Amino acid sequence: MMRRLKKAGYNNLVTRTSAELDLRNQAAVTDFFAEERPEYVVLAAAKVGGINANNTYRAEFLFDNLMMEANVIHQSYVQGVKKLLLLGSSCIYPKLAPQPLQENALLTGPLEYTNEPYAIAKIAGIKLCETYRAQYGCDFISAMPTNLYGPNDNYDLQNSHVLPALIRKFHEAREADLPEVEVWGSGNPRREFLHVDDLADACFYLLEHYSSPEPVNVGTGEDLSIRELADLVARTVGYTGALRFDATMPDGTPRKLMNVDKLAELGWRYQIGLPEGLRAVYKEYAEQPEAAVMR
Repeated sequence: MMRRLKKAGYNNLVTRTSAELDLRNQAAVTDFFAEERPEYVVLAAAKVGGINANNTYRAEFLFDNLMMEANVIHQSYVQGVKKLLLLGSSCIYPKLAPQPLQENALLTGPLEYTNEPYAIAKIAGIKLCETYRAQYGCDFISAMPTNLYGPNDNYDLQNSHVLPALIRKFHEAREADLPEVEVWGSGNPRREFLHVDDLADACFYLLEHYSSPEPVNVGTGEDLSIRELADLVARTVGYTGALRFDATMPDGTPRKLMNVDKLAELGWRYQIGLPEGLRAVYKEYAEQPEAAVMR
């Protein structure tokens, strides 16, 4: 988002790392907003992780995300922020919602158990934006991205998302000349992937062109199976060994393809294809794998 804003000529940007400002701390967030008085807010901060992290740290994923959203959204109202954009997630939709996922599927069925706490927190954020808009006239909007990848990703093998985890696994296997790589799950679930630079561009577009209580899906409208993704990552990395799928690990939602018609009708479409984006991300990782893993 910072790269996209600077590209558009915006330089008066205010940010804080989690070490500098704990968004779960109501008093600290109140002081920050009173001091900085931002005009526009993009709420991308969240407690996030892959399927294992979601299922292991269920309390933190619910509590931390609820607190961050409530504090930032409320103070945006208090301080008269002109526009706020909340970033949610495709996991807000019911586990067995019709595919591709449409925005009106929200709250029409049970959630996927492994990421239910995170999904509930994000749904609460959507409803905060919606209710502050309805009650106070705040121009607060929300966007629901699909699975993301790109620069500065998290490559922790226990807590990262599937794509960076696969990049690291295949890279290390190639370097060590290992005969096989283990991939979590059956390989059958289908997932959609969007480069973070495309998401940032979509967010910038929505800030300029969208003002409505309903969330907007942001994705490519195209997906592939985890098995196909693993094959693609292996080819990109140059790993030629075998793949072994560990069916004892959870698969999660069978499919999470986004319907992106709403965003297309507004005039936006993604630009970076998965093979192209993956090559660029792997090049960055391969140049400094130790630094990437330590992030």
